Amino acid sequence: MGFEQLIEKVHQAEDALESRERAVVAHVRHVKASWRSAWTPGRIVVAGLASGFLVGRARPLRAAGDGGQWLQMITALSGLLASGSAQVAAQSADEAATEASQAAAAAAPEAAIAGATRVSPTSASSPGADPVHPDA
Repeated sequence: MGFEQLIEKVHQAEDALESRERAVVAHVRHVKASWRSAWTPGRIVVAGLASGFLVGRARPLRAAGDGGQWLQMITALSGLLASGSAQVAAQSADEAATEASQAAAAAAPEAAIAGATRVSPTSASSPGADPVHPDA
């Protein structure tokens, strides 16, 4: 079998796949439409009554008496969620601290240069002199 024949076979398989995909999409649309049209108000009421009866027969109050296990599970889940939130907060604080230190490192040489150019002659001559209040 030549290379051109293999390419033709692949194209035929792709075409067959696309046609089947279109057919599946059409079938899914049909199923959705028939499912929605089947749910009439009367059927919804009957389904609600039947499910309520089945849930009532399962005796949920008996399971509520076993509440210690549920409480332990809820406590464990809340601790898990709290630790996850704390970890996210710690990571964001770490990133903020890293950004702040990088900004400070970038600003430090600029501040040193700006501070060196703003030295007044009075403060250079007398180290204890206050340039804002010269009488002090």
